Amino acid sequence: MSKIHKSSFVNIIGHPNVGKSTLANALVGKRLSIITPKAQTTRHRIFGILNGETENFDYQLVFSDTPGVLIPAYALQESMLDAVHSSKDDADVFLYVVELGEGPLKHEGLYKHLQTTDVPVLLLLNKVDLHDQETLENESALWAERLPKAEIIPMSAKTGFNLSYVLKRLLELSSEGPAYFDKDQLTDRSDRFICSEFIREQILNRYKKEVPYSVEVDVDSFKDEPKILRIRAILVVARESQKGILIGHKGVALKAVGTAARRQLELFYGKQVYLELFVKVNSNWRNDPEKLKRYGY
Repeated sequence: MSKIHKSSFVNIIGHPNVGKSTLANALVGKRLSIITPKAQTTRHRIFGILNGETENFDYQLVFSDTPGVLIPAYALQESMLDAVHSSKDDADVFLYVVELGEGPLKHEGLYKHLQTTDVPVLLLLNKVDLHDQETLENESALWAERLPKAEIIPMSAKTGFNLSYVLKRLLELSSEGPAYFDKDQLTDRSDRFICSEFIREQILNRYKKEVPYSVEVDVDSFKDEPKILRIRAILVVARESQKGILIGHKGVALKAVGTAARRQLELFYGKQVYLELFVKVNSNWRNDPEKLKRYGY
């Protein structure tokens, strides 16, 4: 007699920079979402797929990593917020990630939705490794008042503390159902998207102020040969001055981005990568609906 199969969509939500992408990567066991110390690192909704089995059932958990909830200032950020709203519609379980010491609520609409939803909510108090026991107890009591129906779980996505318990609860909350994706599939995103994110991660890590938020990475060539991946990407900026900063004196800054991104891509794909980067100006792309659509927003 074959085992039953469980499945669920697990949607990870929260404010910017609370550890959502770190959690998603840890749960899936693969580095799919990029991670930087900067807010607004995640621009898209990304599915990470975990397949497995227990003694009693097989399962597929589809984790949805979303941009941080914010008040949008331009069209790109409106698209990011739309990705968050869409995650409310298809969730079987919410993982609401809160950083200890986060302070007052920053988005009333999200809070009210979690108060009234019939979908199970696991409220994850993340980054407990950075705080003392008194802070943990005070924050737990505060959130128990705010969201009395939620199950509060202290954890650290970075160190893995309580990660196995979170997974255990997700499996308990999952219902019998089919696999939504092929069993060997890790994400719903294409190789070109993954490449663009690894490149953008290095830009976020290496540039300051407005520059990293004004860059879009467009991978226009991805050739998977037997022994090497050949990738060509265009870095789109909004102004000519940003192009100069991105390239740097004698191209040194852009070369450093390419070298670091290539190393990450080689680790991800397990083979040699040849990466070419070019920079062009595309004025006001962040507010142009047609350009945003072209870049996948």
